[in-house]
Amino acid sequence: MSVNANVDFSTRSRPTMKEVAALSGTSLKTVSRVMNDEGSVSPELVKKVKQAALSLNYQPNFTASSLRRSDGKTNTIGLLLEDVANPFSSALQRAIEEVARIRGVAVLAGSVDEDQTRERELAAAFISRRVDGLIVVPAGHDQSYLQIEKLSGTPMVFVDRPPSLLDADSVLSANHEGAKLGVQHLIANGHDRIAYLGDLETITTAANRLAGYRDALDRAGIDFDASIVKQNLRASVEAELFTNELMASDYPPSAIFASQNLISIGVMQALHRAGLQNNIALVGFDDIPMVDLITPGLTAIIQDVAGLGKTAAEILFNRIDGEQLDTQHRVLDVELVVRGSGEIQGPIRRTQSK
Repeated sequence: MSVNANVDFSTRSRPTMKEVAALSGTSLKTVSRVMNDEGSVSPELVKKVKQAALSLNYQPNFTASSLRRSDGKTNTIGLLLEDVANPFSSALQRAIEEVARIRGVAVLAGSVDEDQTRERELAAAFISRRVDGLIVVPAGHDQSYLQIEKLSGTPMVFVDRPPSLLDADSVLSANHEGAKLGVQHLIANGHDRIAYLGDLETITTAANRLAGYRDALDRAGIDFDASIVKQNLRASVEAELFTNELMASDYPPSAIFASQNLISIGVMQALHRAGLQNNIALVGFDDIPMVDLITPGLTAIIQDVAGLGKTAAEILFNRIDGEQLDTQHRVLDVELVVRGSGEIQGPIRRTQSK
């Protein structure tokens, strides 16, 4: 490899394309073509340029280069999550990254924390960086602020929750049917007093799961009792405190349906600390970490989180590639996984067995 010994590479903290050209003995234009994967450079020159770039630890400025590319792509997408610390959000992000990695696309991710203002700010930040598309778990109930961006050609897919006031692709789980399935499982095991602990009532998925809970009760001829229903729980400690209140009441429930994973954790903590884990049945929506280490294991409605992320990413990249199909709305099935906590017999089943 030809090297220009008169070039001083020690004076800059970040190597430049010009330095790669000098070290490889090629032109600046050749280096640019190699870095942009243009097929008009001989294999020998590609090898020289890449060796020089590696030895200099040169990193291309893809944002700058995208401004010069004919297609205007930045090879980045923006991902708006509820909370990257939540196991559901992190699993969703990983699934999306797996699809993006195959295409050489970087995923820029951030948390909206159920704050519609933060959602707008984060979307604007990604758009200002010219991401090629957006995948959004919306916090607010008005996504019309993205209308102009969508009309200008930025593809976007909503996952876990549908958009409001905006016609856009979405990928959701069967939240109503899943909650109904979980509550029907508790009813089948002899329970007719089943508490419901839910997320923010403003969240679409939470509203759908509450509707599924009520649907199951109605189908079984069980009256809805608002005194054993609690919504707007955002942390496991809140769920734990309300569970303690339920268990200390004059007429406690014999079973609990927890509408998301953090709530399930709080309920399990309360039951275990009170020594009631083998007496009160529990079904949760979503899985929790280290579930195999808990006795009894958590019976849960499991979403296909990897499927949600993969499907959303595939739809987005198809749109980025120019697909012009009608708006797509996908609903993925959920599964009841039996592990023990939801099979604790209720008073009706125990009476029948005598």
